[in-house]
Parts: sequence; C-alpha cells; structure tokens
Amino acid sequence: MNDTPHTSSDPNEIRDTLPDDLNVTGFVGPYQFPDNSRRRIPATMYLVIAIVCLIAWASSRNGETALVNDGFLYVSVLFVVFGVYGLSASWRMKVDERDALVRATRAVGFAVGHASAQQVWRGLRSRPTWRVFCYSSEEPPMRRGLVLVDAVDGRIVECLVEDNPDRNK
Repeated sequence: MNDTPHTSSDPNEIRDTLPDDLNVTGFVGPYQFPDNSRRRIPATMYLVIAIVCLIAWASSRNGETALVNDGFLYVSVLFVVFGVYGLSASWRMKVDERDALVRATRAVGFAVGHASAQQVWRGLRSRPTWRVFCYSSEEPPMRRGLVLVDAVDGRIVECLVEDNPDRNK
C-alpha cells in the first residue's frame, strides 16, 4: 500500500482551489461589508433598458417589423418596476458592524464578553439591519442578548435579554 499523497505534474489537471477573497494567507485587513447603496447600479441599468424597450416598441407600433411586438412594452413595464424597487431598497449604511456591537453592548445592560454581528434585511424595502448576539463576560456567561440595530440610522429596533440557559450544562 502506497501512503504517499497523489501529486500530478500535469498543468492541465483541474483542482479545487479556494477563491482569493477567502484565502486566509492573503489576509490584508478586516472584512468590509458591501454597502446596500450598490443596488442603485443594477436599478439604473433596469431603468435604462426599460426606456430603450419602450422607445423600440413606440417606434414600431405601426407593424412594420415582426421583431418588435407588445412584449417590449411588457418587459419595459417589468423593468421599470424592478428599477424603482431597486432604487427604493438601496439604503446607504451609516452604521458598520463595530458600531453596531457598541450600540448593542449599551442596549443589553451588561458587560459583554463574546459577541457576533450579522447583517440581515427586514421589511419590504430590505432595510439593512445588524443582528448582534452577545454573551455576558462571566465564565460561563450568565446572560445573553439579541439586539437588532438599524444599519441606516443606528437605532435599536429590538433588544431581547435573558439568563443563559446553557450555563448549567
């Protein structure tokens, strides 16, 4: 039985590799969450395509071409809906994860030991919100809290604090 790992000298061999942004060896600083205001780019593209489709439909309404039909009008309306929704859901985030952790620590009312923040969206317009889960600083933690911090204006949306049920395990 051969215990040596399989290595190939064939340069055309397909191998699984980790994407560059997930490669720990290339770490250059903290992860930067993308801002939701980037949604404006595809929303604007939808609106431009809608205008082009509407112009194409309007200019060929007399039936001279079989390439442009009423489908262009329907697609134009659909793209306008997508574009308007994209613009209305493109909130600019003013609160980053560090600021959300600080605001959550103030809201729970105890000294925080371990904590984590996750970006989520709420509501029809996908308002960005930080979901912060934190434990008290005792070992084992006596309390835990879940705080929702609005990523646009920094207000506390919800704060739930309870005794840690896992502390006796």
